[in-house]
Order: sequence, then C-alpha cells, then structure tokens
Amino acid sequence: MSDEIVISNCSPTLASLKTANLFGCRFSGRDELLSCMKRYNAKLVPKGLRMIPLKFENGRALIYIYRPDRLKRDLNDKCAERILSERNYPVKNMELCIATLRKRLSGSSLFPHEIGLFLGYPPKDVDGFIKHGGKGEKCTGTWKVYGDKNEAENSFRKYKKCTQAYMTAFRHHHSFERLVVGKNK
Repeated sequence: MSDEIVISNCSPTLASLKTANLFGCRFSGRDELLSCMKRYNAKLVPKGLRMIPLKFENGRALIYIYRPDRLKRDLNDKCAERILSERNYPVKNMELCIATLRKRLSGSSLFPHEIGLFLGYPPKDVDGFIKHGGKGEKCTGTWKVYGDKNEAENSFRKYKKCTQAYMTAFRHHHSFERLVVGKNK
C-alpha cells in the first residue's frame, strides 16, 4: 500500500471533511499488510484517525480509514441507530458496531447497505437506499441521494476538489504527514 493510494482514496477523511473512506488494495501477505497498517497508524492515530482492515480475500484487503470521534457522533444519530438496531448492531458501542460490520462483510460478497453510515453518508440517504432498493434516487455522487440533493452535491464537489488538491500537493511535496489534518480541525 502506497501513500498515493491512501491519498487518492481517502483525502476527504484525511482533510477532516468526511468521517471515513474505504478502499481496496492488493497485498502479498497478511502480516506484511498489517505491519504496513501499523506504520500508517503511528502517523494517523495522533491526528485522530484509525486505519483497519475490514476484509481479506484472495490477495486483496478492504481498508477502512476513519475518525472515531466523528463516527461515534454519526452513529448516535436517531435514524442511524434505528437502521443499525434493525440489523442487530450493538448501537451504543462503536467498536462493536465496527466488529459487526466486519463480520457481515466477511460473511458475504455483497456490501451490507448500512455501510454508508460508517462512511459518514447522511442516514436519510442510507435509509432511502435501503427502502428503495437503490432505485429512485434524486442524484448520485459519492453515494445515492434520497434526502437533501443540494447539500449532497456540495459535499461531492468538496470531496472532489479536496482529492485533486491533495494529489497535487502530494506530487509536489511527497509528504503524507503534511496532508493529514489533526483532531481539532
């Protein structure tokens, strides 16, 4: 896993615009990947982020980078709690919710629809996606929108602009650490 892969997939989270990002990467050995993630976490954890694997399969890993403080706040939303409790998540414990998500991912080739809550998507949009089977959305960007289209489109633009700016900065300075915004931003 390279800095460029992390930056190209996770800039909005690194910049503290978004709760979390998810990306896939190839790995040659599980121990090697976990060692690499440990090195990333040494840089990320002091800035209020975490990197964990959610799934290993056929030489690929699904990597989750998130801001625990924001995730905890997001999962405490009443709509998010309802969606998660309907799916038997332990809603008052963020770490156990992540463990439950990890189990659901490893037990299926499909993504559980509630994963959007773990990525900072608006609960109303996650709920709409579930209720409408992914059809009838108002617009599509980073996620399918069933709620506030204007707010979502503004977020999509911010995320895209952030990723472009981060990739440009990385190409010029080659410094991952300079691009990670700390907890209080």
